[in-house]
Amino acid sequence: MIHLSTLLKHYKRQDIGEEIVLAAKDKEVAVKYGDKGFGKRPDVLNHTKDVLEFAKNGATSFHCSEELWHNPLQLDTSLRKQELDELRKGWDLILDIDCPWLEYSQIAADLLVHALQYHGIEHLGIKFSGNHGFHIAVPFAALPERVHGQEAKNLFPDGPRKIATYLQEMIRTHLASRMLEHETIAQILAKTKKEKAALMKKGNLDPFALLTIDTVLISSRHLYRMPYSFNEKSGLVSIPVHPKKILDFDKASAIPERVMVDHDFLPKKVVPGEASKLLVQAFDFHPPASMKDERRSLRPKEDFAIPLAAVPEQYFPPCIQNISKGLVDGKKRALFVLMNFLSSLGWNHEQIEQYLREWNKRNPEPLREQLIVGHVRYHQQIKKQALPPNCANKAYLVGMGVCDPDSFCGANSAPGAQEFSPRIKNPVNYALKKQRLVSLTKERIKGKSVKQTNNAVAENKSQE
Repeated sequence: MIHLSTLLKHYKRQDIGEEIVLAAKDKEVAVKYGDKGFGKRPDVLNHTKDVLEFAKNGATSFHCSEELWHNPLQLDTSLRKQELDELRKGWDLILDIDCPWLEYSQIAADLLVHALQYHGIEHLGIKFSGNHGFHIAVPFAALPERVHGQEAKNLFPDGPRKIATYLQEMIRTHLASRMLEHETIAQILAKTKKEKAALMKKGNLDPFALLTIDTVLISSRHLYRMPYSFNEKSGLVSIPVHPKKILDFDKASAIPERVMVDHDFLPKKVVPGEASKLLVQAFDFHPPASMKDERRSLRPKEDFAIPLAAVPEQYFPPCIQNISKGLVDGKKRALFVLMNFLSSLGWNHEQIEQYLREWNKRNPEPLREQLIVGHVRYHQQIKKQALPPNCANKAYLVGMGVCDPDSFCGANSAPGAQEFSPRIKNPVNYALKKQRLVSLTKERIKGKSVKQTNNAVAENKSQE
């Protein structure tokens, strides 16, 4: 827990307050109060004195939306997509690199900056998240007004998702090579305590088994930690970093007493439309088959149809049961898995939201409630059904450490195995097949019982 005197000393600095208020312009703001969670939403910051007053009342960090709004205070969870589009002025592109190992985050951030510059974007910003990752920003003013006939301001969250997916694939090979420049696979395994099978794809290191560029949970009113705001886990400050000095970054510069205000996160100077090439190419990009597995839409198949009635929890596979107990890490990926898993098993959105709320309470550090609600609402709006990632997708169930196959999963589905059972390829398959098997077993037992009764009756009649 960050001491109140440390919070007040930091947030009462005029330069810190000015930077936070500047970052909050036209943004929805949410204030976090340590382990008590977030305050009311929506909120705004208009004056530096507001920052200090929140700190006096126990505020530990400030978060803001990626989206720019005409009036953030008009936001409400009941607003429909059309109403949100009308209220939205635009959105800043925020690439969120999440990784437990800072050195890998630095390499990924450096490559992403070079990838953006390759697309003609010079006015960008980067900041240390305050713990292990980095945020990279491109202001909305750098985006074109329209893409493929659509207003760019309405391309949220699809726009940033497509850009992040496109850039991720662009840097994949370079990222793996850079990781292996100073460490062998054996050293990486020792450091990360991962199984070799979980890190390798077709004989090569898969860098995204170690880090993620957050795309799955970008949804309307998605928040990120504001620059010069504390990170409660580390006690460090989320500070901007010069794009050319990412690899030289030292956490010591994020110690509150050492924080200097000398870089912008969202550049004040922007060349209008300089991100046009990036956005157009991202929308024209077709992910390889290995990436489509994460979001593939359901196709009509004879052996699969969404049940009319919700499949009960008693038929859920071990991986989903492990997630349901609560997680320390991987909660955002788990939210994505649970959303698609439950909806594929006939659960309606009200049932799913209730299930997710109860699950979130079991997490040692729960996700923001708005994240849960926003994800359910987004899924409801797009009306596109998708399976959860397959069992063999190492970035999810195996990588999250929840894969614990039982005999029903298949004998060769042990954690870290190179090959997975052809019988159970997806958590949804497990639940449907198990429910079907139990149902058939009950019918056989019932049929056998009826047959025995009929035989007994017939035997009694013959004796008469």
